[in-house]
Amino acid sequence: MSPTIPKTAFIFLLQLKKNNNRDWMQEHKKEYLANEKALKEFYIAVEKGLNITDEIATTKVFRINRDIRFSNDKTPYNVHRSVSFSRAGAQRRGGYYLRLESGNSYMAGGFFEPNPADLLRIRKEFEMDSSEIRDILNNKEFKKAFGNFNQEYAVKTAPKGFNKEDQNIDLIRLKSFFVNHHFTDKEVFAADFKDNLIHHYQLLRPFFNYMSDVLTTDLNGVSLLK
Repeated sequence: MSPTIPKTAFIFLLQLKKNNNRDWMQEHKKEYLANEKALKEFYIAVEKGLNITDEIATTKVFRINRDIRFSNDKTPYNVHRSVSFSRAGAQRRGGYYLRLESGNSYMAGGFFEPNPADLLRIRKEFEMDSSEIRDILNNKEFKKAFGNFNQEYAVKTAPKGFNKEDQNIDLIRLKSFFVNHHFTDKEVFAADFKDNLIHHYQLLRPFFNYMSDVLTTDLNGVSLLK
């Protein structure tokens, strides 16, 4: 039987939201650790599922402790849990993400704030030929699941060196290239959530395959991998 997300995990996080302090957390540490154990079992099952068709190098469980050094919000804990799955090898680009929070659970995947060299290479590819990425974005199943790239991370007009009138400026102006899909609490607690989640991750593969090819070749299509 596949591991599931326990309802107690969300109950705990909702209580933490109302009592976001170290004393309360210390008093409820036993509950926290029990929920973390169940969540980690779920993450392991997801990683195994992904490895059937992909190759995962690392699974990173994000800390519940917030980094408050440069934040005006000094509450010490995150009120959600999240995990990411990194693909293995230089030839496999892209990453999978999951956030668990009552009323705001979602999976995401793609390329969040790529380094300057990768960002320029992606933009140059879109400038030269956007047909393949648009075919992926317009695929019926992909579009139903994800819509379009998240538009929050983009320059206002055009990046330096690019024409703001370019027919592909809607893609070129982006600084990140990722999509997401939200799940209801009912879907998160369902027995088939792991399979539902992996299905949505697998829908990303044509996108990942395309971007991996772009980021491991030059503009002439010559491999950069040794």
